[in-house]
Amino acid sequence: MRRGLSLRPVPAPVQIPSRRRIEITLGRPGAALRPGRFFAWLLSLWHQAGMRLRVVTWNVNSVRLRLEHIARFVAEHSPDVLCLQEIKCQAHEFPREAFEAMGLPHIAITGQKGWHGVATASRLPLTEGTDWAPCREGHARAVSVMVEGIEIQNFYVPAGGDIPDPAVNPKFAHKLDFLACLAERSRAARARPLVVVGDLNVAPGEFDVWSHRQMLKIVSHTPVEIEAMAALREAGDFTDLVRAARPDPEKLFSWWSYRAADFRASNRGLRLDHIWITPPLRNAALAGGGAQARIHDDVREWERPSDHAPVSADLIL
Repeated sequence: MRRGLSLRPVPAPVQIPSRRRIEITLGRPGAALRPGRFFAWLLSLWHQAGMRLRVVTWNVNSVRLRLEHIARFVAEHSPDVLCLQEIKCQAHEFPREAFEAMGLPHIAITGQKGWHGVATASRLPLTEGTDWAPCREGHARAVSVMVEGIEIQNFYVPAGGDIPDPAVNPKFAHKLDFLACLAERSRAARARPLVVVGDLNVAPGEFDVWSHRQMLKIVSHTPVEIEAMAALREAGDFTDLVRAARPDPEKLFSWWSYRAADFRASNRGLRLDHIWITPPLRNAALAGGGAQARIHDDVREWERPSDHAPVSADLIL
């Protein structure tokens, strides 16, 4: 077990909700199911049969501070695997009992005192995945797990500071090095069933920012970062599931600054949080006739929220 990673199985006995007995009520005899209702029922059936895997990524900006929000979101949306960034705690400080109560008893944590930190919590048993070791500074920014034969890499990419010049800004150089490392690892892993998730801290497309022209000089959407993300996507032959579900030119954001009194009114957002899959998972991601992925921007309206919204995607295994 590598230093900083905590992966502790829950003590038996445990009942996994996604393995519960199926009970179906279709309504009165002879009643017709409209296509939308039928599809919703079918997705529910797949989930109860253990065939749906809902993966969520969320930069919570302190797991202990956002615990009530996390519990509410889990109750409303039933993720099977919840990938968190910026947990801001060490492994022994992580609120395990609260996650067990939510039905997410299997937890992998890479923690750090006061800063950064990532965790993956699951309804289903986890095993430790391949450590990509992308952070040259040794920060707690990556955790890898295996779930149902699928590798899930959860990352918190460095923000990169304010000056988009690696020659004068070590934080920006660190960010580019991190992304380059992810590209190298992804190229070697592209033939495997792999999900890459997290706060990647780059808005990669013209319609992933509130103003493409104005953001080109701002860290998170500079040309060099856009190129680094394109290289990463090509290296793994990744499908961006949110964009597969909601193509350009629709503007999509997952982050809004706290500085705006009303984030909806200003809507100066960025799409920094991503769920990407390799080719072996494309059929699983598109099994319902198209990608089932979305940004839960309503969570940003909750009281004392994170500045990031959760992002979810479903795989039908």
